[in-house]
Amino acid sequence: MSETLKETLPISEIENLPYSIPLELKVEDRDTIRSLVEYNEGPERDDYALEALKIGVLALRHAAGALDTDFIQRETTRLVETLGHELDTHTRQANDRLAGSLKEYFDPEDGRFSQRVKLLTSDDGDLSRMLRNMFDGDNSQLAKTLLSHFGQTSPIMKMLDPNQSQGLFATVRDNVDQQLTQNRERLLKEFSLDNPEGALRRLTGELTAKHGDFTKDMQGKLDEVVKEFSLDEENSALSRLVANVDNAQKRITQEFSLDNKQSALHKLKEELLTILSAHVDSNAEFQTEVKVALGKLVTKRATEATGTQHGIAFEAAVFEFLSRESQHIGDIATSTGNTTGLIKNCKVGDCVIELGPDSPASGAKIVIEAKEDASYGLARAREEMEKGRKNRGANWGLFIFSKKTAPEELEPFQRYGHDLFIVWDAEQPNSDVYLRAGIVTARALSLRAERQTESQQADFNSIDKAVLEIEKRATNLDTVKKYAETISSSSEKIIDRVSKDRKALDRQILTLREKLTDLKSLHKVDE
Repeated sequence: MSETLKETLPISEIENLPYSIPLELKVEDRDTIRSLVEYNEGPERDDYALEALKIGVLALRHAAGALDTDFIQRETTRLVETLGHELDTHTRQANDRLAGSLKEYFDPEDGRFSQRVKLLTSDDGDLSRMLRNMFDGDNSQLAKTLLSHFGQTSPIMKMLDPNQSQGLFATVRDNVDQQLTQNRERLLKEFSLDNPEGALRRLTGELTAKHGDFTKDMQGKLDEVVKEFSLDEENSALSRLVANVDNAQKRITQEFSLDNKQSALHKLKEELLTILSAHVDSNAEFQTEVKVALGKLVTKRATEATGTQHGIAFEAAVFEFLSRESQHIGDIATSTGNTTGLIKNCKVGDCVIELGPDSPASGAKIVIEAKEDASYGLARAREEMEKGRKNRGANWGLFIFSKKTAPEELEPFQRYGHDLFIVWDAEQPNSDVYLRAGIVTARALSLRAERQTESQQADFNSIDKAVLEIEKRATNLDTVKKYAETISSSSEKIIDRVSKDRKALDRQILTLREKLTDLKSLHKVDE
């Protein structure tokens, strides 16, 4: 708006200007047309034309010296906002460039600083090469320095060279030779007879001076010694010794003479006769008592052999052995010979072993039948065991024959199905191995029947092998009976066979016990 327009319009009309004025122009100026056609027709060209019009109006105002205060204020505000926006943009760009530069130099993965440090500290880096140049190899600075100070041509090596006439070794050798020469000359002077002041010359003089007195004293002492060993002298040492020996001999002869009632030998004889007399009386009484006791024992055994008591005694011995073995392995042995079982009025089954709580097959039962009865053969024993297992609710049975009444053809250890048959002599500890093997085998078979999982198949295979090995070794031991018939020619075979088979049985019993222990441990883990 020009000054002429301002002067013609009132102030109230200037303040109440409209927000917009529609304007339609026809442009014919070539320069203006050239600028307008650079923009697309429509809002873009209209905005550009409007902006050019506003610039032209402002230019006219500036040329006329009449800038509007409101316009200056608006443009100032817009300029400040634009400047703030540019400053913010510049700050972000500067931060981005700074962050990029820092990352480029200090990124731990691929930054220039990290790469430089890696190049510096790597095996083939500058620092490594510098250290190798300084300390590594014969051409290093350290090697050259040491070579210059301690090499073959260095002053100190020349000083230590023994071939150098002015060296340290030559000087030490000359001083040592000089000292040795002086000491040798001094020592030769001390042991030279030509030197009146020498030690040897003084020694010979003193010996010569004292030799006469020594000879005289020696002669006197020899005369005194001869007198002491002469029997012609009554008070000499030899005469006194002979007299003491004679007296001692007389006293010893008197002490060891039976004619002298006061002698020690006579007193010893009387004391021994008294003791022997008492011993004879005591021995006679003891023999009498032994004969009476043996007579009673023979009578008792004869009575038991002809009656039923011998079987009861054998059953008691078996139960005592089973109780002891069961306590060692944590099982429970119960005498059931006088109690009725599951079958009405049936008492078959002398003893029952119940596997203890620590066993994987806890509660499993093994029935034991002990017989010292010649009427029992293997077939009757099998029938008895089948009935006993049913009567006592057991899966496995152990029938024990007495060696005295067992059939001659019976093996000492046999297995038929769920039953084991053992020949045991209660009076021979050597046969305990069969009964012990039978107990361990029955326990192992009980566990095998209780635990049939695939993971334990290898352990049960070991148990089966051990049972078969026990049966084989027990059969071999029975051949001892045949060897004993020709003892004069087969004693070595007996000893060798018994030793081998007994060791083999012990190993197999140990194997069974180890497997049973492993199964117990596995059972505890499963619980």
